[in-house]
Formats: sequence, structure tokens, C-alpha cells
Amino acid sequence: MKKIEAIIRRTRFEDVKQALLDADIEWFSYYDVRGVGKTREGRIYRGIVYDTSSIERILLSVVVRNKNVEKTVNAITAAARTGEIGDGRIFIIPVEDAVRIRTGERGDIALYNAEQEK
Repeated sequence: MKKIEAIIRRTRFEDVKQALLDADIEWFSYYDVRGVGKTREGRIYRGIVYDTSSIERILLSVVVRNKNVEKTVNAITAAARTGEIGDGRIFIIPVEDAVRIRTGERGDIALYNAEQEK
């Protein structure tokens, strides 16, 4: 099992969400986050200069079985890419175990319903 964390532009969230659903990744968490990027510049809006060194992004977090890692990463990458600086990052982290609280099932079976296995 792997945990995939992706930091993406807020404007690309709906596209990424749909891409994950299309790839049969039906469960994930997301959070509003702020970060600091390499590029720092001021933006002027209505005569006021705003500091853009603090960047608003979405952090997606999903745990998948090993066989679903590539399709998950590909779905996120394809939907989040604009080709410009600041598209984000994807991190793939090993997961040692998972437990379904309701049934006590352990391992990757805890990530999906066995009766829905295709």
C-alpha cells in the first residue's frame, strides 16, 4: 500500500477530483493548505500590492493498493498540469498497514469492499 499526497493548484481541484473518480479512486481526503514557493513577486490589485510568497493550494491524501499507484499518479498529473511554474508536487509514501475500524480487517482489504472487487 502507498499513501499518495499531492499538492495542487486550487483552480485544478475539480478536474483532479473528476480524474480520480474516472480512475475508480473513490475515496480521498483533501485540505486547504498554504505554502511558500520559490518564486516571489508582488501582485497589484486595485492599487494594492499583495505578497504572493504565501501560496494557497489543495493537499490531496489517498491511500491505495500497490496496483493502483500508477493510475492514481497519472490521473492527478494529467488533470493538474498547466505547464506553468507552481503546478505542484506528488509524494508517494509507503504504508505499513491499514485497519478498517468497523470490521477489524487489516491490510489492503481494509481499503475497499471485497464484494465490489472487479
